[in-house]
Amino acid sequence: MLTKDLLRVSRRGGYHPQFADEDHEQVAARVIGCYQGHVGERRETLQEALSDIERESEDFKLVRGFAKLLDREATWEVQSPLAPEDAREAAFVAGEAVGVVTEGQRAAALDRAAERLDATPEAVEASLYADLESREGLAAVDPRWSPAELVEQYNLSLAQTALFDATEIRIRSSDPKAVVSALKRLRLLYEIRRLPESERRAVGGNDREVVVTGPDALFEKTRRYGTRFARLLRTVAKAAEWRLEATVDDRGTERELVLTDADVTVPGVEPVTEVTYDSGVEAEFARRFESLELDWTLVREPDAVAAGEHVVIPDFALDYEFGDFRVYFEIMGFWTPEYVEKKLARLEAVADVELLVAVDESLGVGEEIEARDHRAIPYSGSVRIKDVRNALRRYEEELQANAAETLPEERHPKADVVTLEALSEEYGVSKQTLDDVSFPDHERVGGTLVRAAVLDAVDEAVTPGMSLAAVEDVLDAYDLSETSAVLSRLGYAVEWEGLSGGTVRER
Repeated sequence: MLTKDLLRVSRRGGYHPQFADEDHEQVAARVIGCYQGHVGERRETLQEALSDIERESEDFKLVRGFAKLLDREATWEVQSPLAPEDAREAAFVAGEAVGVVTEGQRAAALDRAAERLDATPEAVEASLYADLESREGLAAVDPRWSPAELVEQYNLSLAQTALFDATEIRIRSSDPKAVVSALKRLRLLYEIRRLPESERRAVGGNDREVVVTGPDALFEKTRRYGTRFARLLRTVAKAAEWRLEATVDDRGTERELVLTDADVTVPGVEPVTEVTYDSGVEAEFARRFESLELDWTLVREPDAVAAGEHVVIPDFALDYEFGDFRVYFEIMGFWTPEYVEKKLARLEAVADVELLVAVDESLGVGEEIEARDHRAIPYSGSVRIKDVRNALRRYEEELQANAAETLPEERHPKADVVTLEALSEEYGVSKQTLDDVSFPDHERVGGTLVRAAVLDAVDEAVTPGMSLAAVEDVLDAYDLSETSAVLSRLGYAVEWEGLSGGTVRER
């Protein structure tokens, strides 16, 4: 983004940023060269040179916009023989002692200060105000852009600045998933709606529109939100085809801004710093949920769910690992009352899917969620994984019961040794579902099914007094990994010998 004082717009027939084009590449090249040619010199000297370019240009704001972008690529440093704070303190103390009125008295004060700092008077004088911004030195500049790319970056930044005062934007994109991903990352308020036939101007074959609420629509406009709102444009502009319509609060007057892929593109370089992911409640929930290794796979940014004429993309989907079953999970945090009402209306229109909704207790809408046939999970500060786990158990019990009905009462695995985990994957059911299945040819030893012949062979090979390491070698030969369970079944226990190992003894 640029600063608001550098915004260049035309208000004739709308609200149109005054973009740069190929004709301005020469000015961009001059500004780049000006920075490169002033490495090692003071900022005030560079500024004088830039002022000369401004006077020769058709619009000084354009030059200053180029310079603002390049300044972020520059490294500035204080160029001073002494620490400016030390030089000022010594000079002021000396000045009070001498009583500076004349030029000679000033020289005498500098001499005394230099003596105190073991430096020359010239070094003291050069250091006095070296830390002022205007006297900083340009240590290095490494522009990431060619003149053409600087023009491209300028246009993107200009459009971002124009969007800062938007109250609402409406986006149609050939890559809507990338837009929604950015909206979630940037913590912006949005909804998705299907366009009626009369409004359909499909972009990239997509007939849906993302409506984003701008910072001016909040109770109190915040720069942090406005900056995120403008930065969304970088993601939008990366799509092959897109169209953005915005309502802008132009000093109290609403104006319409329209941007397309013909106006703004993204330079072929990555920004120095991307917007960092705001961890929030969603990220904390995802991290904690995935660490539990449950029978559910967490999916971020799942497919869209129909909600009347609109669509809703919940924060997460939870896919059951042993069947084609999905539960959507939405987290309702602190939003404006108007946005909550819209959200409730969307949820009411969602049908034919399972939806869990974690609701911030401060919203006070838990009962309304339940009334819409969706399961509400209240939370304060963070979503309790235990509450979500309990909600999922209801589905698991029903799914396991249905799966059990499809399994025969008896099963006859071909392998001599097979784990219940392997069978659950083979049959597509959970391990708990296998509890009611009989395996006549095998015996359950821990979590493993073992034929009697294998148990007999192991029993014959294992004798009292064998080392635990030797017993484990025998079990490995039969693909038996649950040592304790097998030894217990055969009537043995391990007599431990410190940490070095153990010996098998009859119980």
